[in-house]
Amino acid sequence: VVYFLKSWDIPCQHVHGFNMDEWSDKHGNTLPPENEGSFQYAMENALYGPLGKLTVPENQRNYATSENLPTYPEKINELKKNDAKLVVVFGIGRVCHIAFWEPHFAAEYDSIDEWKSATHRLGAILHPLTIEQNAITSFKSRTTFVPAFANTIGPGLFLLADKIIGGCDGVLSRGMQWQGLSLWVTLRYGPDIWVPSSFMPTLPGKLFFHRDLAGPLVAEC
Repeated sequence: VVYFLKSWDIPCQHVHGFNMDEWSDKHGNTLPPENEGSFQYAMENALYGPLGKLTVPENQRNYATSENLPTYPEKINELKKNDAKLVVVFGIGRVCHIAFWEPHFAAEYDSIDEWKSATHRLGAILHPLTIEQNAITSFKSRTTFVPAFANTIGPGLFLLADKIIGGCDGVLSRGMQWQGLSLWVTLRYGPDIWVPSSFMPTLPGKLFFHRDLAGPLVAEC
């Protein structure tokens, strides 16, 4: 993104960024922005900072803190009233979550409509396989570094997307990978509230994936 925006000299003063999630404790208190494990740190150092003069204004950068996340619905609805387009950029989780909206949350809802109306959650309890996934992808296998809770948007926001851009790159070395089953289930099952990612193919946009994830899902002898 940084490469192309700078190559084409496209300013981002019109952009409003909404981070979908952030690590937290069970009360929704998030990691400080200077913590290298936080998503805010990643955004500032990988996107907003490198864009330089083209960057998104600071007052238009939204992070999923306990104070700010509950304001997302109002802010996004106001922007959409003024013809803004909501683009949801996501990856599919190991157990098919979107952001940190986990499959086991479905047990708390009596209907699909009630589930779809949930906009966010503070101090969400993460699935054990989500912990494992992030230990592999972000924490050099240090499972004990991965928080057990996070703040996250819910289907009441990510299903409002005017366009989606999804990605699956969970390919490891020597033929190993962790995201193939998650991709296959997303594309072939539901949509069902127990498989949050299964709703994303019903929305307009694109999903990019590494060819190795397309199967077959069998071990090679």
